[in-house]
Amino acid sequence: MIYKIYPLFVFLLLSFGKDSKSTPETKKEVTKSIAKVEKLSVEAKIEGVYHTLNPNNYQLPELKTFSEALKGFYLLKEKGVIQKDILTLIDFSLSSNTKRLWVIDLATNTVLFQSLVAHGRNTGEEYASAFSNNNSSNKSSLGFYATGEIYQGKHGVSLRLDGLENGVNDNARERGVVMHAADYVSESFIRNNKRLGRSQGCPAIPFELRDKIIETIKNKSCLFIYHPSRSFAMEERLIS
Repeated sequence: MIYKIYPLFVFLLLSFGKDSKSTPETKKEVTKSIAKVEKLSVEAKIEGVYHTLNPNNYQLPELKTFSEALKGFYLLKEKGVIQKDILTLIDFSLSSNTKRLWVIDLATNTVLFQSLVAHGRNTGEEYASAFSNNNSSNKSSLGFYATGEIYQGKHGVSLRLDGLENGVNDNARERGVVMHAADYVSESFIRNNKRLGRSQGCPAIPFELRDKIIETIKNKSCLFIYHPSRSFAMEERLIS
């Protein structure tokens, strides 16, 4: 699809250059047109990546969710905020009874893991609906994170997370929002309670996947927690 967009982009530039009597209004229209073409180019690239993903016997995330995540990934990688070609995507629009966490290797376009993941106890029951950046809220925070270092905590091996969006999740480290394992994140808990267990705001995962996932995503990879209540707006909120 991208090869169809670039000729239009070139055409707009050439047309603008030929018109020596361009008015301010014309210039604005051309600028808008170029911005629209650039947006289409990015969207086409993302769609291309999505359709070449190797699911590796897992279910793929929704295209819209993946698109939101990949836009942020590209921006963060360009700025040097993240260093790995690993994207962890959590879709909090889905039931907590489903495997709504994906770890994707963007160097090989391969899904490495798909897992259950918990949300905060005050974020909702089966479904996540309320989010917060405040201490002691026991709610999950949405948005983009950079993974940090591994440490030994009260839940055993855990992974620090640094929120990258001002006012959205930048209190994550202060709040102690980390990735850790919990026994309430399991199929057996769902069978007994009709829903997954909940955390104090941490994206908790199953014990059997803890070491593999944490080892894969540690040290400056991108983690994105999605919910349709907010759209991609990280450019304005990104911590510099």
